[in-house]
Amino acid sequence: MLESLFYPDSVAVIGASRSPGKVGHDLFANLIQGGFTGPIVAINPTASEIMGHPSYPSLKAYGQQIDLCVIAVPQPLVEQAVHDAVDAGAGGIIIISAGFKEVDAAGAALEKKIADFCRRRQVRLVGPNCLGLLNTSSQLNASFAGNMPAVGSISIFSQSGALCTAILDLAASRHLGLQKVVSIGNKADISEVDLLLALGGDQQTKVIVGYLEDITNGDEFVKAAEEASTQKPVVILKSGTTMAGQKAAASHTGVLAGLDTAYGAAFKQSGIVRADAFEQLFDYATAFAMQPLPVGNRVLIITNAGGPGTMAADAVEKAGMVVAELDRNVATALRQELPAAASVGNPIDVLGDAPPARYAAALAAAQKDPEVDAILVILTPQAMTKAPETARAIAQTMTGDKPVLVSFMGGVEVMPGRAELAAASLPDYESPERAVGALKAMYEYSMWRNRPPRVVNRFRVHRRRVERIITRSQRIGRLQLSEVKSKTILKAYGFKIPRGQLAISTEEAVEIAERIGYPLAMKIVSPDVIHKSDLGGVKLDIANADQVRDAFDLMMLRIRERVPGARIEGVYVEKMLDRGLEIILGMSRDPQFGPMLMFGLGGIFVEVMKDVAFHLAPITFDEAMQMLLATRSYAMLEGKRGNKGVDIEAVAAGLQRISQLTTDFPQIAELDINPFIVGEMGSEPVVADARMTLRSPVE
Repeated sequence: MLESLFYPDSVAVIGASRSPGKVGHDLFANLIQGGFTGPIVAINPTASEIMGHPSYPSLKAYGQQIDLCVIAVPQPLVEQAVHDAVDAGAGGIIIISAGFKEVDAAGAALEKKIADFCRRRQVRLVGPNCLGLLNTSSQLNASFAGNMPAVGSISIFSQSGALCTAILDLAASRHLGLQKVVSIGNKADISEVDLLLALGGDQQTKVIVGYLEDITNGDEFVKAAEEASTQKPVVILKSGTTMAGQKAAASHTGVLAGLDTAYGAAFKQSGIVRADAFEQLFDYATAFAMQPLPVGNRVLIITNAGGPGTMAADAVEKAGMVVAELDRNVATALRQELPAAASVGNPIDVLGDAPPARYAAALAAAQKDPEVDAILVILTPQAMTKAPETARAIAQTMTGDKPVLVSFMGGVEVMPGRAELAAASLPDYESPERAVGALKAMYEYSMWRNRPPRVVNRFRVHRRRVERIITRSQRIGRLQLSEVKSKTILKAYGFKIPRGQLAISTEEAVEIAERIGYPLAMKIVSPDVIHKSDLGGVKLDIANADQVRDAFDLMMLRIRERVPGARIEGVYVEKMLDRGLEIILGMSRDPQFGPMLMFGLGGIFVEVMKDVAFHLAPITFDEAMQMLLATRSYAMLEGKRGNKGVDIEAVAAGLQRISQLTTDFPQIAELDINPFIVGEMGSEPVVADARMTLRSPVE
């Protein structure tokens, strides 16, 4: 835990000011008004007193130890202020001041110098260019944000100080308590990794919420996030997911954002609940903080209006959850308590004139039903609706065994009811769709928490053979491996490769063809020709020696015409494969998260529909199967709609072998098996074409 930051015995503000509106003034005022009980020390060279507290020209003049120092002085004075704080015994420093990495190279250099100094002296640093931090449990408001929030169980970290203030304001409007709030700014020292580890182990934090623009150490982030997620929900909003957003993030933080697909894969693997919009941060966080996790995905809806009930049922199904079937005995008992016109199904329609007792009866029955995992209660304002009384009845009926989310739809008429829900710690949503979105997040996180232990299989392979090819290729600067070498590597890792051989003359091509047998495929081999088919470098279904000669000569002629100066190693003569389903397996090495595996069906499924799935390596068999299930084209693998099924487990094994290869050899930057021909159950998939790109040895 970061004790000196969250639980200091004393706090000093270097740059405290007597002038309202200045950051140094608001910082000092917040510390006083927040109720911090330890010494609060003002450092200002020209003031003797600030807000009733003595002011000192320097920490040395104060002469006593300080646990936490908050620095709010112009950038040129920050380095000396840091040295003064460390000399005064500070274990934690918060630099509010801007003008560092986010501005220019000189600012970045100064920021690094300060951070390196703090590390050498074992002092933890927040910022620079940040809002500060709050800890409600220690009445510490070391920030220039607004009022101190109420004590709660949700802790927040944000790379944007402005977003912190928006979160604090929204929390206040929802009467939502918070635990700890940290603006991490430029992350010179303390980053999201430190806070995930600290808050993950914090007994007072039930839910962690984060806003990030970039992640600087992918491996450490995934480990820290997985460790935190095993203990409590972690909800993160990641910006910079488009090209425009990435440019904005870079100008704001000085760090380029990573590929969104890699972030999505990293979040999924580490159990992070990803919010796609600002409002979802609180939609999800409040549900996690206030309600138990569902054990399944069966949802029951209680409503006083048919339309909203239908909207909710549609949202449940679209979210991949199930509209629950009421247990027969529960339905029979409930029917005796509701009017004859009420609908005892799902949704349970308690009718527009429903008094609070009718809602309570339906909720009590739903909580007893073994066929129900989660409950959504909807209220719309009608002439006879009593929103506050209904909210209290719902709260009094809850048992706490199953999650109950509420949607009081409307505005002025339901506001008193929403206030009662907030007082009862019941999550309330303006629409059924938002409530269902929160339920889906809770269910998916619950499934992740209860996943089986990760077991990464290791296959017997010929690693030394691959090592020789890669080492030699890097030494001679041949980073784009030919199809021949790529297939040799894949064969060493257990992939089936068609019989084939490189020919450097027409007659040698004929000799190889006669030995292998027809029909054949012939492909140009050149480090300068990547897309062979587009340039006339591939010929299929060759049936005799004359066709071999014609294909060889024509291929050589076309490539020399279309790619003048291309280095041609020869023509690869290969046995044609039996027909099967064409899929694509691949790997792209993300600079932050490492090897990212890809699966998709060939043809229009990849080229047009972009129907692909990603996962970070290393990958387990179950995770490989989840990749396949994540695509819309999974039915093609199963063999539905008149198509024969294929050996799905063999595809999953192929992903596992690529995972092992690319984790064994970080020198591989990219890998494509396209197509990977997969047949019916029991048949061995075959690599029809492949290519690899190596990283430069200096990377």
